[in-house]
Amino acid sequence: MFRPRNLSDALGYLAEAPAVVLAGGTDVFPSLGDRPAPPRILDVTAVSDLRGIARAEGHWRIGAGVTWAELIRADLPAQFDALKAAGRQVGSVQIQTTGTIAGNICNASPAADGVPVLLTLDALVELASAGGRRVVALADFVTGVRKTDLRPDEMVTAVLVPAIDGDVRAGFEKLGARAYLVISIVSLAVLLRIEAGTVAEGRVAVGACSPVPSRLPALERDLIGMPAGGLGNGVRADHFDGLAPIDDVRASAAYRRDAVATLARRMLDRCGAAA
Repeated sequence: MFRPRNLSDALGYLAEAPAVVLAGGTDVFPSLGDRPAPPRILDVTAVSDLRGIARAEGHWRIGAGVTWAELIRADLPAQFDALKAAGRQVGSVQIQTTGTIAGNICNASPAADGVPVLLTLDALVELASAGGRRVVALADFVTGVRKTDLRPDEMVTAVLVPAIDGDVRAGFEKLGARAYLVISIVSLAVLLRIEAGTVAEGRVAVGACSPVPSRLPALERDLIGMPAGGLGNGVRADHFDGLAPIDDVRASAAYRRDAVATLARRMLDRCGAAA
């Protein structure tokens, strides 16, 4: 295991040969099961360049090493309310203290709690290698179940979130067999931008109902111009036609489809009514 203290050394290690990047380790180690650890592990927990949350040039930069607990405690505007709510649902307090937001993205689970919220935030993923940096929209970064656009010599260095000013209302809810320490049956994130009592922009994203968490463009279009109160009444079954829920041990596809519509009505009503 290699534990660099600066980003340059970390990227140099990746340039030599592929390695498993370890930040919190809350996904890496449980996924091993009875298998031995990978031969090359890059532990980036001591890399200071990956820490911190700051606003600059019209966006918020969340370092790849920022933990859920750090984000929950951070002084952030209302547009991050849903991300904080999702963070409080990520495993236990111990996992929130150790697990990172970037790790949640790179794990690429269809039921990842953070991804639907970050989709409503139009989040971008900053990637770095010894050869340079690039930025990819989160919607393009997660490409399938446990699959991402991350190249073998790259690592995530930050999540970039465009700043949203004005009256912003955001929420997140997940449905599981119990309140905590549970994988989502369905999750849903909402972000509304309100002007003069009506919806100027609506963003809705769903998790655990497709191979990749996704936005609901038809519902988002229909929300524009609606009065902020009673938005749930505008939700229709065809708004969810693009989803592809499955039958598994947690729920049937039919149940997921009904549940996500219920969550959407509930969340839109709650966010629209929030002052």
